[in-house]
Amino acid sequence: MIKGIITGLKTYGTSFGLVTKLKLWKYFAIPILISLLTAIIIGLCAYSFSDNIGHWIEQIWPWEWGKQGFYIFAEILSALFIIALGFILYKHIVMALSAPFMGPVSEKIEVHLLGQSHEHKENKFSVQLWRGIRINVRNLCMELLITIPILLLGLIPVIGFIVTILLFLIQAYYAGFGNMDYTLERYFNYQKSIRFVRKHKGEAIGNGIVFMLFLLIPVVGVILVLPLSVTAATVQTIDLLDIKKK
Repeated sequence: MIKGIITGLKTYGTSFGLVTKLKLWKYFAIPILISLLTAIIIGLCAYSFSDNIGHWIEQIWPWEWGKQGFYIFAEILSALFIIALGFILYKHIVMALSAPFMGPVSEKIEVHLLGQSHEHKENKFSVQLWRGIRINVRNLCMELLITIPILLLGLIPVIGFIVTILLFLIQAYYAGFGNMDYTLERYFNYQKSIRFVRKHKGEAIGNGIVFMLFLLIPVVGVILVLPLSVTAATVQTIDLLDIKKK
């Protein structure tokens, strides 16, 4: 899996040049707008609700002594929870709504690399949107089922650092999953795509690591994250499919 992660990271090396060479920036206009609006809405929600959640958690503490300290702890905990939840929701919302726009981009990259593209018979806007929603709702549910117990483990000070790394890798995996599926939708159905990504989880994590790091860069990261990550994932997925040899 380590080799796959390294491969996923390396694929970003040619992403910017490939997007520029194929003149694909115009295809990312609407996805970038979706990305910016989603980030703003989630940021406003986090700002609005962090204090409320902190005060709600504070009610658990029945004593007067140490109440202020517990409130600070509750506020930090609620902020971490909202940030983690915000990252999860952001990527799945953006990936689902961008699916009809990212599919054609992935196809153009495939034509450039192979001279042709494997066209799916249901290559329509509505079908791609439904596929994106279905995949990302499934991934969102799976990610929450894994993330919530790990967040609770994070309350144990000794393993807090390990938990942070684990949460980051889980988010990276599902981010890479979504990026790879823009290519896989032309080859596999829903279930086969899930099995393919599971088989190549290292590559998905490698792609997702850079995706998540981009989100830490204010404004610029939100703008560039989709063009570069989708391009890298397409090149990587085509290589994994081993189409040339077939």
